[in-house]
Formats: sequence, C-alpha cells, structure tokens
Amino acid sequence: MASARLVRSIGLVGLTATGIASMVGAGIYVVPFMIQRHVPGIGSGVLLAYLLAAVPAVLAGLAYAILASAMPRAGGSYVYASRGLSPYLGFIASFSQWFSLCVAIGVVSYLLTAFVRDVALAAGAVEIAGWLDWPVLRLFLPLAVLWCFVAVNLRGLQTYQRVLLPLLGLTFLLGAVVIVAGFVLGPPVAPASPSVSPPASPGSIATAAALLFSSFIGFDAIAQAGGEARDPSRTLPMAIGLAIGVVAVFYALFAAAVYHAVPWTTVRDEALRHDTSAAALLGARLPTALRVAVVAGAAVALVKDLPAMLLGVSRLMFAWAEDGIVPRVVASVHPRFHTPRVAIVASATVASAGIVGCHLAGDFFLGVDILVTSMLVNFLLMCGSVLALPGRNPALAREIRVLRSPVAQRAVGIAGVVLLGGLLAVHTARDLGASSVPWYLRSTPLWLGVMAVGSAVYWRELRGLRRRGVNVQALFAALPPE
Repeated sequence: MASARLVRSIGLVGLTATGIASMVGAGIYVVPFMIQRHVPGIGSGVLLAYLLAAVPAVLAGLAYAILASAMPRAGGSYVYASRGLSPYLGFIASFSQWFSLCVAIGVVSYLLTAFVRDVALAAGAVEIAGWLDWPVLRLFLPLAVLWCFVAVNLRGLQTYQRVLLPLLGLTFLLGAVVIVAGFVLGPPVAPASPSVSPPASPGSIATAAALLFSSFIGFDAIAQAGGEARDPSRTLPMAIGLAIGVVAVFYALFAAAVYHAVPWTTVRDEALRHDTSAAALLGARLPTALRVAVVAGAAVALVKDLPAMLLGVSRLMFAWAEDGIVPRVVASVHPRFHTPRVAIVASATVASAGIVGCHLAGDFFLGVDILVTSMLVNFLLMCGSVLALPGRNPALAREIRVLRSPVAQRAVGIAGVVLLGGLLAVHTARDLGASSVPWYLRSTPLWLGVMAVGSAVYWRELRGLRRRGVNVQALFAALPPE
C-alpha cells in the first residue's frame, strides 16, 4: 500500500491567514514604541522607518512569489534555494531559519503567561494575576498551550484553519480598538514637553528600519505550505502579496494611531524610564473595558502565532527528509490527517526546549536577534535564487508565472540583494558593536555556530546519499515528488 502523502487542501484564504498570523504578533504593541530607547534619536521618524523597512520586505515577497509560482512544494524556501543556488546553501540557510523559528515559538509561548497576567491586572483580577507569577505556572502553562496547538496541527489543515481564522479575526478586531481610540482621542489637551531633538538622522532611520524589518518576518510560512496549496502557482504568489499588503497597512495605522494620541516626546520619555507598550501609553485615557480589550489584543496576537509558525517549521523539516538530508522517517505523514507528524513533534520538542531556556535565563531578546539574522540571510538567498535560477535550472525557470519578464526578475533580485544586504550589514554592525555584551551572548557568533552545526549535518547526510548510490546532481535538479 502506498504511503500517505500531503494533500492540496488549503486555499487562498487559509494561505493568506497563515502569512498574516505569522507576521502580526504582540510585537506591534511594543516594538514601535520601545524603539525610542533602542535607537536614540529616532524621534518622530518611526513611521518613515516603517515605510523604509517595508521596501525590502516587498522585494523579498516578490522573490518568494516568483519562486513559489515555479516550485510549489512543501518547505518552500529550502526548495527554492537548493534548486536555484545550491543544495548546501539551501539547507544551511533553512536550517538556521528552522532553528531560530523553533526558538521563536518557544519565546512566544513563554511570553504568553505574562500577557495573560496583564489582562487579569487590567480587569482588576489581582489574585489571578498573582497566581500567574508562580514559577511553576510560568513554565508549564506555555508548555501546555504549545502542545495544544501541536495537537491542532496534527489533526490536519481543516482543523488548523478552524482554529486560526477566528484567532486572526479577533486579533484585527482588538487591534482596531487601538486604531480607532488613538485617532478619536487625539493629542492630550495639556501641551507635551517641547521637542528638544533634531529630526531623525539617516543613520537612525536606517538602524530603526533594520529592527522594524523583523515585523515583516513571517510571510515565508505561506511558501512552506506549498505542497498543500490548491492551485499553488496562482494562490501562493497571491497570498504572499495579500499578506504583506494587509500587514503593512495594519502596522502603519496602528503605530500612527498611538503616536497621534501620544506625542513622540512622551513615548520617548516613557521608553527611557521603563518598558512601555500601546496599552500603557493609551491605558490611562481609556475606560476599563477598552483598556482590557487593548491588553487582550496583545495576548491574542501572541497566541495566534503558534499554529502558523508550527506549520512553517514542520514543512521545512519535511522537505529536508524528502530529499534525504535528514532521516526519511521525518517525512512520515499521518494516514488520516495527512500531516507530517514526526516533523511537527520534532519541531515542537525544540520549541519546548526554548521555553525551558527562557524560563532558566529570564531573557529572550537574544533569540529574536538570531531570528532576524537568519531571516535576512534567507531573504537574501531568495533574491539570489531569482537571479541564478535561469542559468542553473532553465527548465524550472520556464515555469515562473509571476513577473515573467527576465528584466523584471533581475531588477527584483538585484534590488533585493542590495537593500537586504544593507539591512543585514546594519544589523550585524549593531550586534558586534555592542561592547558591553560578551561575544557569546551576541546573535552573530551564535548564528554562525548554528550554521556550523547545519553544515556538519548536511555533509554527513550527503555522504550517506552518495554511499547509497543516489545521483545527487539529478536529485537537486528536480522538484521533490508531489
């Protein structure tokens, strides 16, 4: 009897929701305001930095759309780079992406308890908030929530969509509370302290854009589901474009609304004194019910990340196993639900280790920095794959259905390499320039360590393939089977 396979059962709505869910997280409630501390001098230039960050994100999205139309398979980014550039680059880049996303899943899960505690405090449930600070609950509640979503993902794409779509709708509904309240409230009657800072410098805006680019990470989850998309050559590119467009508009409205109600000088002063958020900045001017809604919006935005991120990382592992780069058992598919059960459980196990690590270390920002580095490199490789595919694999290049003009493809690839490379340089320089932080607690050396581990895995498994007589060149010239 033939082994079970993935089935093409997710349409445009489910794919778009997957991308948006992976992109819009609780960070929108914090990052646009705490950036006043992390990038001194950005001042009123936050919205400009957001717009600048969106440009390379759009270019990366176009590169993904071009490649997805020609190579609609599970594990998207790994397949694109391994067929467009080289198997080695495809694997180690996607390995660091997989590892950092698993850590990010652990971080998201761990933060959930604190966000639920804040909802309880906003509602006046002080006793419940106190329980949520117990160390046992801080550890085991995130683990329980994570494995609940593992069960959701294991039960197939229909169950996955029935859970994800309501959570995504609630995220936008509660986010709309912030947007409407910010624009309706307007600036406070009492004049804010006068501005004492000059306009943001180009350097400050570029540094802020490199940080804010992390807000656009996540649309690649759409490509990872390429093996399960209906009419993939059409729906994958459309879903990527829709996800980036919706998220860019939502981010701009959200940040603009808060800065409309709270002068940037006040945001700056609050960020320098202590950690702040949209809820803290607007909370004093809102009635209790709306204040609870704003805090709950951050919690819902956080929890709905989990099913979409689990889908993405598990399909990367599945694609490696399909090519024989990791043991074939990882490509095992549930006979009833048609989900890659071993890949889902393995990815969730690494994410669980991330939860334990956050609990022991009491910090999570290092994992976020590693994720940004990994994804910038990944997006760079996608743009490079657009440039290299026609020469390396002309047969696959002829299957491209988005921006068919070679001139347009080269323009996207070159512009993406230049802008993403610039952001990566800014991000790396900021990381290595942090003289107060030991080298082993900086994201760049740790990311290089992850790449070294990925390289060792790749060369070991590649030797195994050759010993078994596999024609490696032919294997990586063609797409994995349906």
